[in-house]
Amino acid sequence: MPLSTILSENRHYWTGRSAGYSKVNRTELATAQREKWKSCLYKEIAGHFPGKDLHGLRVLDVGTGPGFFAILLCEMGLSVTAVDLTPAMLEEARRNAGNLAEKIRFLEMNAEELDFPDDSFDVIVSRNLTWNLPHPEKAYAEWSRVLGPGGLLLNFDANWYSYLFDTEALSAYEADRVRAAAEGIHDANIGENFDIMEDIARRIPLSHISRPGWDLDLLGRLGLRAEADESFWKKVWSREEKINFSSTPMFIIRAEAV
Repeated sequence: MPLSTILSENRHYWTGRSAGYSKVNRTELATAQREKWKSCLYKEIAGHFPGKDLHGLRVLDVGTGPGFFAILLCEMGLSVTAVDLTPAMLEEARRNAGNLAEKIRFLEMNAEELDFPDDSFDVIVSRNLTWNLPHPEKAYAEWSRVLGPGGLLLNFDANWYSYLFDTEALSAYEADRVRAAAEGIHDANIGENFDIMEDIARRIPLSHISRPGWDLDLLGRLGLRAEADESFWKKVWSREEKINFSSTPMFIIRAEAV
């Protein structure tokens, strides 16, 4: 099926950003962020499957980008499939994975139309993807379909680009820019054609919807038992991230297939 206009624009945009985004992931892999995230992922997954040997557990990383989650999950001994809409991102992911690349199944795939049978995975993870989708409800339905009974969905996201629709969010966003400059750190929201992504964000549904309430409602209607933690960012974000994104704190959504 042909990609929608927005999906095509997304793939073009993230193709252009693949090298820069990969650099961000490599920094995470080379700093304390690696162990912070690995520890959190392990605790979430092990806590959901108490007493179970996690080795070989089937995990799907949706929107893997340059492969950060896929690499950490593979290091933990899980059987990892990582999908992304953008071939350039998958190339970066394979490169970043190094010797682990042959152990990870990397596939080009639309998060809204997964090419897997029902109940294919024990765990599904995603980071900073849902907000960017033209039909996030279709994505969640697909993720629910391929997640086996008792399986775990972990979605890490934020109210990205809400400042385009909300004056209070805009003031907070602008304050982040001022503080980043005052602290002398790299402003992650400047450069690399962010005006193009703002244009896309104005035309996708989740930019103007308050989350994670929307997600929890939809997941409940899909038959999953879901909860959210809106303070999760405190566990994993670096000092630079906390300055850059204090107006859009990351939340985690945990959902169980029942």
